[in-house]
Amino acid sequence: MKRFFYLLVVIVLSFSCEKDTQRNNENPFLPNYSFEVNINMSFPQYATLAFPSTGVYVNTAGAGIRGIIVFNAGSGNYVAYDAACPNQALADCSTMTINGINAKCPCDNAEYSLFTGLAAGKQYPLKAYRVQVIDDTTLRIFN
Repeated sequence: MKRFFYLLVVIVLSFSCEKDTQRNNENPFLPNYSFEVNINMSFPQYATLAFPSTGVYVNTAGAGIRGIIVFNAGSGNYVAYDAACPNQALADCSTMTINGINAKCPCDNAEYSLFTGLAAGKQYPLKAYRVQVIDDTTLRIFN
């Protein structure tokens, strides 16, 4: 009888789990490309990354879909997101700009937090990429 009860509980729990639909690879608007970019923060165009709550737009060939936004989240933590608006089909207006601690999509004026990647009322978050701190001045961003 105990085995039947445990089996019933396992079956009920397995059907009650909900699939997470906001993962990077499930966004229908943004393709999934592989790339790797090294950022040297001693170069003037990336020097602001030395300070918390600052971000830079990186438009290196092959970096993401519309370039990437790299953000210093503080305490030695860096995050990187694609600069393509995650809730818009790719268009002339779908490259985001940095607006303080947010990224703004000019298509719909949605603002995404660069700390969390989320925007109020939007289905998909920013497309996040992996960041590896190589040394004091070098970051590796890759997918």
